[in-house]
Amino acid sequence: MNAETLSVTSSDNGVVIIGAGLAGWHVIDAIRAKDKDIPITLVTTDSGDRYHKPMLTMAISQNKRASDLVRATGTDAAEAAQVTLLANTHVVDIDPVAQTIQLDTTDSTGAPTSLGYDKMVLAMGAHPIFPKSLPEDLVWHVNHIERFGQLQEKLATGSQHVAIVGAGMVGTEIAEDLLKAGHQVTLIDLNDAPLSQMLPAKATARIAKAVQSQGINFLGGYQVSGVRRINDGDEAHESIGKLQVSYEPIASSSDSHSGSDSQTVTVDHVIASTGLTVDDKLPTAAGVEFDRRTGIVVDAPTLRTHADNIYAIGDCMSINGVACRYVAPLRAQAATIADDILGLDHNGYDHKPPMIRLKNKAISVMATGVPQANGNWQVKSESDDELVMELFDDNNEVSATVTIKAPATPSA
Repeated sequence: MNAETLSVTSSDNGVVIIGAGLAGWHVIDAIRAKDKDIPITLVTTDSGDRYHKPMLTMAISQNKRASDLVRATGTDAAEAAQVTLLANTHVVDIDPVAQTIQLDTTDSTGAPTSLGYDKMVLAMGAHPIFPKSLPEDLVWHVNHIERFGQLQEKLATGSQHVAIVGAGMVGTEIAEDLLKAGHQVTLIDLNDAPLSQMLPAKATARIAKAVQSQGINFLGGYQVSGVRRINDGDEAHESIGKLQVSYEPIASSSDSHSGSDSQTVTVDHVIASTGLTVDDKLPTAAGVEFDRRTGIVVDAPTLRTHADNIYAIGDCMSINGVACRYVAPLRAQAATIADDILGLDHNGYDHKPPMIRLKNKAISVMATGVPQANGNWQVKSESDDELVMELFDDNNEVSATVTIKAPATPSA
């Protein structure tokens, strides 16, 4: 939809939401549940289709294409919610004083399209980090349905070798999903075990063992130093050539590596799962307090930013210095924003870290609180089939827990 379909001249500009991921659509749902008439405009750089992003790490083995994951097209969802959708549109500037945003489109006179707002919600999410060693033109990510769909089409041609760089939650889930789909998988991480940035070594050792027992080639304690395309000898078909991934051991890792020289592995595809970052352009323009790694700072009870009439939610937002990148709290966050925008009494958002579950069949991992690798972790119970550990804070109170279980053995 072209932005020229919208010309804002009324003083009642309503609500502008930037970003059509789960967070943005949850805010729309929450507002419409209590007010059917307030004008809402949704601005998004993509089509605005509604889908459940966590399904992306499980969809390949289930043979689901991108279209199978779409619950409603952006056009249909916008019509049902009675909102104005500006799809495939970029916000290039925000004026928090005039309460306007500038779009990358022009009106009928050729002037840049400007859109006013009474309240604005930043829900633009976060985007993958690509270290210099992972060139974006050669490396995939699965943080968005369109890129997932392109990768899924490539993998549908038959069994292939895929290298995944980064063994956090997403990388570890994708590794198992690809393996179940019949692909060969090499999982590379800076640490000696998956999930090492959030759990202690005693716990992650079990995860590493489970991952390797599946047949995933886990290379722990290595950093990728480069990815390059191998010319297959036919320039006309160079785009379908193999990729060579160079990696080398981390100096501070364990002594389990036999050598210190750079090594290589030849693969068909490389996927980056090396973390997320929030683009600083719009937060800076809006004058909100912001950290590139964790996101936009908000007032926890109201999810208001430090700029008047601007809220933030989802992957682009942080509370008390911690990024909020889980799906479970989104409905409660959206409800709070809706009540605050509509001037309704509310008790305030009560942020509670959600239970974290690793969606892998090879091992069950459940964590509560805000787990982190370092700290005073203590074993609560331990057996061959289960490990329970607790993280104690400076007040000797439990601030996080993790439970790791071996998968149940199928009955005969």
